[in-house]
Formats: sequence, C-alpha cells, structure tokens
Amino acid sequence: MKNSLLIICLLFSNWIYGNPNSEIKSSEGSYKLVVEGFDWGPAVNQVIITLENEVSDANPAEFKVFAKRESSQGDIPESQKSGERDVVFAFVSDENGNRVASGKHITLVLEVSPTQPIGSPIQYMRVGNRGGNFWIDYSLTIINSKTNQVWNQAAGKIMPLVDEYDLKGKFQYGNLTMSYASFSPETKGKKAPLIIWLHGGGEGGMDPTIALLGNRAANYASPEIQTLFGDAGAYVLVPQSPTFWMQAAEGMTRGQTNDIYNEALFALIQDYVKSNPGIDPKRIYVGGCSNGGYMSLKLILEHPDYFAAGYISALAYDAQYVTEQDIQKIKQVPMWFVHSKDDGVTKPESTVVPLYDRLKKAGAKNVHFTFYDHVTDITGFYGGDNYHYNGHWSWIYVHANQARTGLDGSPVLVGGRPVTIMEWMAAQAKK
Repeated sequence: MKNSLLIICLLFSNWIYGNPNSEIKSSEGSYKLVVEGFDWGPAVNQVIITLENEVSDANPAEFKVFAKRESSQGDIPESQKSGERDVVFAFVSDENGNRVASGKHITLVLEVSPTQPIGSPIQYMRVGNRGGNFWIDYSLTIINSKTNQVWNQAAGKIMPLVDEYDLKGKFQYGNLTMSYASFSPETKGKKAPLIIWLHGGGEGGMDPTIALLGNRAANYASPEIQTLFGDAGAYVLVPQSPTFWMQAAEGMTRGQTNDIYNEALFALIQDYVKSNPGIDPKRIYVGGCSNGGYMSLKLILEHPDYFAAGYISALAYDAQYVTEQDIQKIKQVPMWFVHSKDDGVTKPESTVVPLYDRLKKAGAKNVHFTFYDHVTDITGFYGGDNYHYNGHWSWIYVHANQARTGLDGSPVLVGGRPVTIMEWMAAQAKK
C-alpha cells in the first residue's frame, strides 16, 4: 500500500510540476465506476463524475485518471497495484452514464485491454486453501487539468447486464448453502426456456457477481442472445459453487470419484424450475466451462432425460471415467462441445476428443464439436487472429455466440440453415 501511495503521489507531483500555476481546488468530488465483462474478464471501462455546475460538452484531454488496487485478502503483484488509466473519450451524461445534451455529469471512457490488469476490479488470488477471483478495493483519483478539480470519493458502481440479474439467490441442501444469480425475461404470457451456466474453477464462493463477470456469463441476458429464443426470451440461472464443482470428499475429481455438489445442484435447479412456472420444462439447457464443463456433463450423465441440450467448453471431465453404459445413456442428448487444441489445462486428447469420438461411434446424431487451433481476439481490437489468449479460454466463443462449425470445419445446420451455438440450442426441445 505504501508503494502504491508513493506512485500516486509521484504522478500528482509530475502533473503539477508541468502546471506550475496549478492549485488543487477540492478532493471531495464523487465518481461512479462502470464495470463490464470482456472476453478476458472484467474491467472498469468507464467512470462517471459528478459536477457542481451544468455543462454541455466534455474534453477527454482535460482529464487524468489514476487507479489504485488494494486487497486485504491476498497479494496483488506490485506492478498491478497502481497506475494511470488512459482516457479515450468523454461525453456529458446523466448519473447512470446515459448521454445527454447537457447535465451535471461527465462519463469518461477508459482504455481497457487483456494486457492491462490495472483496469480490473477483480484479482485472481490465493485465499485460504484455494485460488480464485475476488473483488478488490479499486479506487480512482481523477483530475481536471483545466479547473484543477479532483474527484476521489467513490459513489457506487454500475454493472451493465449484471445489474439485470437477481443476485440474492440462496439455496440450502443439507449442510450446503449455494448462492445463485438469475434472470427472468418478460415472457409475455408464453413459456420460456431455461439456460443454466456453470462457472469455472476460479469463480466459486458466495458472490454470484464473480460467476457472472469472470467468464462474461452475464451476456446470456443481453438482447442479442435473448432474441434468439423467441418472443418470450429465456430464463438464465447461474449457480455458484462455494468452492469448486470438482471438489470430492477428498481432493479433486475428474470423474473417477463422485463430487460433493452435483446432488445439491440438481436439487437447486429443480427448485428454481418449480418456483418459476413460466419455464418450459422441455427446454432446459445446461452448460459450463472447465470445472463447470465437468459438472454439466456430470448432470447429464446423472439425469439424461431432464435436459434438452448441453453446451460445454473446455471440458474437465476425463473421458476414461465415462463408461460405455454412460455413453449409451447420453448419446440421445443434444450436445455441443467447444475446445481449443492448445488447451494445456483440460487437455482435449484426454477429455473431449475421445468422448466425442465414442458418442459418434455409438450413433449420436445431434452432437457437435467446434475445435479451434487457438483462442484468439474475436473483437479485432487487440490483434485479431494474431493475438492468442490462454488456450483454456475456449468459453469466449460460447458467450459471444461465435461457435458455428463442426469438427470437420463445416457449418452446423438446423433445418438446412447454418446456425451458431445459441441458435442451435434454441432449436432443441425434448419430445
């Protein structure tokens, strides 16, 4: 913390030195953070500052933004504790960041990228006996170089899409308590499907915002995804493991032993469906990444008649522990797997490749496998195909609804029409 403060002080000194007539007027201005999920994880991509007087324009060149990242829960690398944020745009807004012609707020748009951890309010750390993503103390100091006004008082945060979810879900099963986030569409009196997303190993705990932001899962509530499921949209359920889905009675399982959560999780799902009569029980879809991919397959293995489809990325279930009897039970369940060849964490040759081969040989008709060479920047902002993320992050293509090909590279078809993974899923229903 001392070093962080020293860096901030030096930055202030340098800025003031370049402005010898400067005098800091106030340190009581307030700001509100805007936190969004990106392909690589969450970032503060905007900050909304409150003004004393109404304005009609905003100049990004007038503002300096300094960030400080602290945590009492675990260590943050020294190079990631503090630094300056680049302001790329500014506009007059209301208190929620909506553009207006004139008003008493300015929204500053900040540069974000997968190589700038200073932008993230969440940090992967080891806390206790496990590693995971945790909220940290993220604070800003904003200076206007023209007026010398300072804003350094936090006044809350906005989380687009995440704020559309009910974050208060709790479910008790025996000695286990699980939290969950949920989204309810405007069904317009129609039955709607249910999308279940199971997070990866780093998003466990009792704060479902982590499960929503860690892998951009909040995107299932976006209009772009919701419209694919018809006029009624789709319910979204995001349960959170208190630890990690693959936890066994002793250590971690890859399928060789039973985990401690699948029974409680299925009970949670059943309870949620019962509590929401607008859900179509013939269209319940389960998916997840890594740890959540393991649990998705586990639920399908245990309850093959319950789910209309599975969508699984970076599968962590070791195929050697799926029996031939298991294959026969699940071969009729529509499934779409997404993985990357360079995944060094859940190695495809041990997980998805043999499982997919066995399902196809058993006669599975509606099982698909998108197999990427690398996980790349799908936005084009950071290098496009030339920028490679960690090969384990194949869920990026699922959340963005980008997966659209089978193992041979040909498009997946529904009714003779090429479809994306979410379009395919929307077409699946139990008979």
